[in-house]
Amino acid sequence: MCYGSVGWTGRSEVAPAECFCPPDFPSALYCDSRNLRKVPLIPPRIHYLYLQNNFIDNLPEESFKNATELRWVNLDNNRIKKLDRRVMEQMDSLVFLYLEKNQLKEVPSFLPANLEQLRLSRNQISKIPSGVFNKLEHLVLLDLHHNKLSDGVFNKNTFRGLKNLMQLNLAHNILRKLPPGLPSAIHQLFLDRNNIEGIPDDYFKEFPNLAFLRLNYNQISDKGLPKNSFNLSNLLVLQLAHNKLTTMPFINPKLEHLYLNDNSIESELGVICPTALVTFQDFSSDLENVPRLRYLRLDGNQLKPPIPLDLMMCFRLLQSVVF
Repeated sequence: MCYGSVGWTGRSEVAPAECFCPPDFPSALYCDSRNLRKVPLIPPRIHYLYLQNNFIDNLPEESFKNATELRWVNLDNNRIKKLDRRVMEQMDSLVFLYLEKNQLKEVPSFLPANLEQLRLSRNQISKIPSGVFNKLEHLVLLDLHHNKLSDGVFNKNTFRGLKNLMQLNLAHNILRKLPPGLPSAIHQLFLDRNNIEGIPDDYFKEFPNLAFLRLNYNQISDKGLPKNSFNLSNLLVLQLAHNKLTTMPFINPKLEHLYLNDNSIESELGVICPTALVTFQDFSSDLENVPRLRYLRLDGNQLKPPIPLDLMMCFRLLQSVVF
């Protein structure tokens, strides 16, 4: 631990003069936004290290030789091109690693096995080395958005080892197809701002826990969309804005939020009703079997008001319709 920017502990552990170690948070070292070009010597027993917004281009082994208890390292917005294997292998306790907005060209290898969050967005990553995730069974969040990942990068074994991954962000890359072999434990999947044209039959059936799916700003058309693509019992939020749909996709009755704005939809809205319509006379106060949709966005399509009666009859729990 350390105390103050030039403080000490009982073991004379001096904090780097360029950094700040708060007295009320002695396990944290703040070296962010200091115009640093190299990493200072990190004292022992630091758990939280903030190095973001500097000009650092590498992580020397010497700087981290005493920092064996790091749990959280933020290196966002630097100039790092690769990570030193020896540095990574000594960070056994590292749980959160932030490397957004650097100059990485591939996913780093030899990552600590205890990682739970790995944030690599806004780099130049176009390669995922084979087996790079094999030992990361504790990883729950992987953010790769805004890189240069293409279809050829992925195969059925790319994500092997990510048994507990809950959130995967592959948005803003150059994908034309949905990648194979995604971890089955996924809860949140972000694939917006790619060039995806279609969805293979039963693709999302492999993810029984999928609750949030974002596919905005792609090239998905009716032709590339099998009828039951989104008939998923655990899916709560589906975003399909800014695609090339001309008809409404079929949804599961349990879906709660649906974004279909800025497509070319012009067909009757009633076709998306996931259950048979009931008449006003048959409708009772029992809402158990009524579709759960609460928010529906349809603006930017070829639809004209008024909102069809069938739509309101089907989705009795709707709280907001943007038409």
